[in-house]
Amino acid sequence: MTQTSAPQQGSKQATDKNAIRPFQVNVPETELTDLRRRIHATKWPERETVSDASQGVQLATTQKLARYWTEYDWRKCEAKLNALPQFITEIDGLDIHFIRVRSKHEKALPIIVTHGWPGSIIEQLKIIGPLTDPTAHGGTAEDAFDVVIPSLPGHGFSGKPTATGWDPIRIARAWIVLMKRLGYKRFVAQGGDWGNAVTEQMALQRPPELIGIHTNMPATLPADVAKALQFGEPPPAGLSAEEKGAWDQLDFFYKHGLGYAQEMANRPQTLYGIADSPIGLAAWTLDHDARSQALIARVFDGKPEGLTRDDILDNVTLYWLTNTAVSSARLYWESKLAFFAPKGVPVPAAVSAFPDEIYTAPRSWTEKAYPKLIHYNRLPKGGHFAAWEQPKLFSEEVRVAFRSLR
Repeated sequence: MTQTSAPQQGSKQATDKNAIRPFQVNVPETELTDLRRRIHATKWPERETVSDASQGVQLATTQKLARYWTEYDWRKCEAKLNALPQFITEIDGLDIHFIRVRSKHEKALPIIVTHGWPGSIIEQLKIIGPLTDPTAHGGTAEDAFDVVIPSLPGHGFSGKPTATGWDPIRIARAWIVLMKRLGYKRFVAQGGDWGNAVTEQMALQRPPELIGIHTNMPATLPADVAKALQFGEPPPAGLSAEEKGAWDQLDFFYKHGLGYAQEMANRPQTLYGIADSPIGLAAWTLDHDARSQALIARVFDGKPEGLTRDDILDNVTLYWLTNTAVSSARLYWESKLAFFAPKGVPVPAAVSAFPDEIYTAPRSWTEKAYPKLIHYNRLPKGGHFAAWEQPKLFSEEVRVAFRSLR
């Protein structure tokens, strides 16, 4: 199965464009054999000329990943996905794939959770149980959610746009249609990375059904801070210690971490190499932010910290098997939003600030950015892929965040 063939097959079976069709993953063994062949055939560069990761993902890390990838069993991930209710439905001319798990508890609050790049639905699998069945994970029945996890257009098993226009604003419209199509009259939304951009745009479109949002990567950057970062100026005077810490994180990211985003925002079609080489794809996705990269390097050194080698390869292999390296990159080209700038979200908003995120949003910036802030918490651990890396903390945050809205 490939990203295009499964949705197309479903489309033939559907007589109604609004139909919700069951979906299962079934990758032909030939594709897995070809993947291993390509890994074995990798043409390696020489090692970096420094003793750290300042030149990028280190050769030793990538070769450890490659060795494990040749032994890795995709079928375990496939079985995990197929154990969940998955569906395809056409929205605005595009097939959208999603997982939908309903809670056994009455009055469960519907939530739509959106991943980012280089993530996927794999990021959210660990939070499905704690959110839908909180009594089995240290919570109460009153904290239960019905969980909907869609794949962004051009990602995973969703369709690939064949024309321009699928930016976070359009995706937000599609997500609202999806939740209404599922029959929800009242729901909340959650996201980080692109998931935050989409979630905030849902709020800005003000559907009456959307009663609140939660984000683990908030957009809070004051205008003077954003300007100073953009032009390489010193930090504005008068920053508190917490704000200066966020400045330092952002200053590093602007100077050393934005390369991948700039390339995808300007020239996504040029990235043929990551569509043709699994190792090229893996290295590109690992190099998202320095702290995530360091964590993943430690995992392949045998020190799992929330993520395992299988977690990481489940995600990269999904990108490979669906051939979505370039189609997912186009979202950066499509979006014209200022990623970290406040958007004036008009609905109740909750923020969880993780210490190893690209930046840990200070309370002061957050309170100004979200006029209806209902929850703010700084977590003791966790980074950019919070739901994936720290599912217990993340799930507890989501429960607390929306408690006042039930």
